[in-house]
Amino acid sequence: MAALCRGRHRWKGLKGLQVFTRNFTGRYDYDLVVIGGGSGGLACSKEAAQLGQKVAVLDYVEPTAKGTKWALGGTCVNVGCIPKKLMHQAALLGTAIKDAKKYGWQMPETVHHDWATMAEAVQNHVRSLNWGHRVQLQDKKVKYLNLKGSMLDEHTVRGLSKAGKETILTAKNIVIATGGRPKYPTQIPGAVEHGITSDDIFWLKRAPGKTLVVGASYVALECAGFLTGIGLDTTVMVRSVALRGFDQQMAGLVTDYMEAYGTRFMWRSVPKRVDKLSSGTLQVTWSDTETGREHKDTYDSVLWAVGRAPETKALGLDKLGVQLNKQSGKILVGPDESTSVPNVYAFGDISEGRPELTPTAIKAGKLLAHRLAGHSADLMNYDSVATTVFTPLEYGCVGLSEEEAERRHGKDGIEVFHAFYKPLEFTVAERDASQCYIKVICERGGHQKILGLHFTGPNAGEVIQGFSMSLQCGATYSHLLQTVGIHPTCAEEVVKIHITKRSGLDPTVTGC
Repeated sequence: MAALCRGRHRWKGLKGLQVFTRNFTGRYDYDLVVIGGGSGGLACSKEAAQLGQKVAVLDYVEPTAKGTKWALGGTCVNVGCIPKKLMHQAALLGTAIKDAKKYGWQMPETVHHDWATMAEAVQNHVRSLNWGHRVQLQDKKVKYLNLKGSMLDEHTVRGLSKAGKETILTAKNIVIATGGRPKYPTQIPGAVEHGITSDDIFWLKRAPGKTLVVGASYVALECAGFLTGIGLDTTVMVRSVALRGFDQQMAGLVTDYMEAYGTRFMWRSVPKRVDKLSSGTLQVTWSDTETGREHKDTYDSVLWAVGRAPETKALGLDKLGVQLNKQSGKILVGPDESTSVPNVYAFGDISEGRPELTPTAIKAGKLLAHRLAGHSADLMNYDSVATTVFTPLEYGCVGLSEEEAERRHGKDGIEVFHAFYKPLEFTVAERDASQCYIKVICERGGHQKILGLHFTGPNAGEVIQGFSMSLQCGATYSHLLQTVGIHPTCAEEVVKIHITKRSGLDPTVTGC
């Protein structure tokens, strides 16, 4: 009978009496079942419940090769944005301590960082967020099931508990929001046995010590940055380029700053094997891709940051006929997040061509919930989504890179305004600001619509967040010129920008 009791509640007048009734469709247990309890899946499920839908969400975390596991909330809460930003903050505080001496603070000659204290505080905050998500689901009447979900057909989900107990759920619509997990280079001997990933680093009870970070994605550089910042010997091994997909001039500024900051980089290098020595340290063998020569060194930890793989393999999508991109393994979706199978939807990191960013998944999930409940037809706008790389010198951007703008509009079809500036905070501290840079990419003709905005400097995320809305509104270069800056700030340099690359003039900001 429970399966027949679905639909929105309503009050109905009957001869002066108020009778509590429900809409009976008699076909499914739920209006919506969401597989995946990350930021996007939780946002979608809670929003749907608020709109009167009967909702269940399934979430299950497979432990890492090192046995690391976590609770409800997905990558962002447990092993991504939140712990990353907090450890980045720990590193920034280390830099602030050095600056403080120049500002008159009497500091001890040596200051040490304690990993265990930081890790415990960060992990406790994460656990509080886990609990908060559980409470929110309960308050919003969303059924939470700690089960590993897979598809049996377009209306049926099979949930499997840790003990192997099976639960079958039916729903009018099914949403897949399982996200992704870090890849291991399984072809490299010792990589899995002796390495860790970003799924492990934030839950280590002891400091990772001398660390080799393999990869140059934003995850790799962010981890290397905060490890360096808290005083650990850190090296980044890069096969080709850093921050692939981002503006490469900006990427160069980020890595230049990191090298000056103390992070070592091994360019054009690929790992060959990892061996554990009798001392417990890890010996890494790698080769130089230009010379072919092999090299060896020892590390306490090897962190693989060589990309992420979508969590699609255990979902039973092949039997159902859900189409995937064969190369990436991600689900092919339409503008409305629909898959090739009716009533089955997917969004977030698991979807082909979507930004792998928490806020986009949250917004896409909420909009999908509204469409499935029949409350709206609005689609997610994936254009000009802002993001920030939380490296020691932060890099924020929105819109097109210079390379992509040239590809779409031609080199003569764009105008690039740029400036090197010095944050006021850097002056007294006598910090090098040679990588603090702003670039505004515009159409060359007409009203000079802004195509992309890039910023390296302190609080880059806070700066770019505000400007990102202007791009959604079709901001032009003239709009920048009409805007009065807030003085003294780094952000004001964006609205003062006036020198073009084409002019060849020195773009260094002078004066206050």
